[in-house]
Amino acid sequence: MKFSFFSMPLHLPNENPALAFKRDIDLIKTADDLGYDGFFVGEHHTAAWENIPSPELFLSKASAYAKRIQLGSSLVSLPFHHPFNVAERFAFLDHLTEGRAVLGVGPCSLPPDVKLYGIPPQELNPMMRESLEIIDLLLKSDEPISYSGKYWNIKDMFIQLKSFQQPRLPYATASVGSERSIEFASMYDMHLWSLALENTPPNSIHWSKQWQKAQEISEKLGTNPLKDDWRVVTYVHLAETSKQAWDEVEKAIERDIHEYFYVITGTEGWLLDKERDPYSLTAKEIVKSRNWIIGTPDEAIKKIKEMDEKAEGLGGLMFTTHEWTSQNSINNSLELFARYVMPEFKGHTKSIKKAWELTKEDRKNNKIPSLSSKDKIPNTEEHKSNLFLNR
Repeated sequence: MKFSFFSMPLHLPNENPALAFKRDIDLIKTADDLGYDGFFVGEHHTAAWENIPSPELFLSKASAYAKRIQLGSSLVSLPFHHPFNVAERFAFLDHLTEGRAVLGVGPCSLPPDVKLYGIPPQELNPMMRESLEIIDLLLKSDEPISYSGKYWNIKDMFIQLKSFQQPRLPYATASVGSERSIEFASMYDMHLWSLALENTPPNSIHWSKQWQKAQEISEKLGTNPLKDDWRVVTYVHLAETSKQAWDEVEKAIERDIHEYFYVITGTEGWLLDKERDPYSLTAKEIVKSRNWIIGTPDEAIKKIKEMDEKAEGLGGLMFTTHEWTSQNSINNSLELFARYVMPEFKGHTKSIKKAWELTKEDRKNNKIPSLSSKDKIPNTEEHKSNLFLNR
């Protein structure tokens, strides 16, 4: 199982952005040092809290500090860019990272960004699909590409620097459960990121069934996405005790939902009871309805095992980054997860635990010899004679 990060990021608008970005870079380096598998950064242009406009520019700097971890976008809003520019910039990033880049794409899920660009919402998805079709041709073709579409027309365009990974760098996209998004991911063997919502939108596929649907669609299309590239997206915060974990984050969870998400998306989707006062929604209710994990490492292991069983095997988990508490507490949470939770699902401690069980069993059965110097030292000549006789 793989573990990675989905970073919007989410920063309070009253702080120095340069320091916030530095903290983001430090977080990627910490994740790299602790053995996490990937870090993905969003593209946003409005609404203040999510304030990285160019994930590839940001990740190129991060790659100088994080030498192992996979780095990608979450997500590039394809309708806002010429497809040639996206393909070329990410092929370049793939070289700068020596084959660690992933192009995560979407139509744009931030309503104020859509307002900024003035694109009719119904045009976003078809624009994204046409753009990725062009990008895919540009990245894989050995000849110049011409394309006549509804939104873009190109003539004899050729990317001189193809991606470091061949035949191309991998793609990724996110899904709240629409069959259309899962079909889109299956067409290109994408990394699929499924939001861990318990209450899915109407006509949507529950997160635990999305990989099965991707397999069904892929069989029809003749594609072959890998389950290792499927992630379920949630939030995680751990501490030494469950009470400590909740004390550190409870108020800030409610702050983010009440003060940010209600503004940009409205209260719909957060409340089951439409008559309820939205500001009465508690952190514990939010966590339960979205499979967020707040507690101790043991509680995290239990929850992930439950999710793994429900999905008949997870490819991995993706954590949405947050700033609910101090950076020291966030780093402690990441370390606790890396030390005690990840090994449980990667198999790194299986043989160590077995060795300890064998040792305890030997002690119980009095099979461990005493090495005390007080024990009688055998007579050397008698010992040699016994060895000779026993040959």
